[in-house]
Amino acid sequence: MNDVSGRTTPGPRPPSPSTAGTHESPDPAGPARTARRRRDGTVPPWGFVVPALLVYAVVVLYPSLAGVVYAFTDWSGIGGFSFVGLDNFRTLLDDRRALESVSNTLLLTVAVVVVQNAVGLLLALGVHANIRSRSLLRVIFFAPAVVSPVMVAFLWKYVYNPDDGAGLNGILGALGLGGLRQDWLGNPSLALWSVAAMVVWQYAGYSMVIFLAGLQGVPAELHEAARIDGAGTWQRFRYVTWPLLAPALTVNLMLSTIGGLKLFDQVYAATNGGPGTSSETLSTVLYKEAFVYGKFGYSTAVALVLALFVAAVSLVQLRYLRAREVTA
Repeated sequence: MNDVSGRTTPGPRPPSPSTAGTHESPDPAGPARTARRRRDGTVPPWGFVVPALLVYAVVVLYPSLAGVVYAFTDWSGIGGFSFVGLDNFRTLLDDRRALESVSNTLLLTVAVVVVQNAVGLLLALGVHANIRSRSLLRVIFFAPAVVSPVMVAFLWKYVYNPDDGAGLNGILGALGLGGLRQDWLGNPSLALWSVAAMVVWQYAGYSMVIFLAGLQGVPAELHEAARIDGAGTWQRFRYVTWPLLAPALTVNLMLSTIGGLKLFDQVYAATNGGPGTSSETLSTVLYKEAFVYGKFGYSTAVALVLALFVAAVSLVQLRYLRAREVTA
């Protein structure tokens, strides 16, 4: 090609056979290098999990596994120990106080589960109604659930004061029902049920909140349709509300059952398992065996039996309640 001065200039260079018809492709390792550069100087995701797992292993896993081992020893809490096989469990089967505590634990659990959930459901139905003070009532009924169980026990020890003019006895006397006054925590036939009433008072509001969440999830259209079809209040509750409360019922029954089986704070603070062994539970037995009598090996055997019992009851209950949710 000639320019205006008559000199020859080179023209466009034709593409070489090696590059003709091809396009430059991006480096496949580029995104990976970019991601690595982006992560430089930052903590990998698993780095946030490891500290929590270490704390959990030290605080929960190690003591639990060690407890399983100690259940087969004669450890006294200090010094060495020797393995005794199943002797601790044989002692448990022959221990009258421990066997009586099993009966007390079951009775206490049944009473708490039934009454607490019944009262919680009634409270939920009440505060779910369209009344002006429902928000205030929800707070009042739920408040005891956030109080320390030990504080509740000391409060109720005053309520159960055996003096004629104090606490519940004083109220009964003022109402002209003096013949009903009792030594509520000192009477072996009443102590266990007095503790059950204390637990129900504290946690009925907790069950109320869970039932209330279930009630708020029931569509209003279903109630309206049932009302148009002529269903009364009881029929709407029986055939509309109750089946849809199945998930809330499952949660409440599971929590109250597990809480009742391992109940300790209220019993120990209110009665210390007395009078005699009338309100003794498995939790108080294992505590006393460990920290009063120094039989840590035997107490861990009791704790292992309690843990397995709670797990078995919970699994059976959960399976039944889940099946009920499907059919409901």
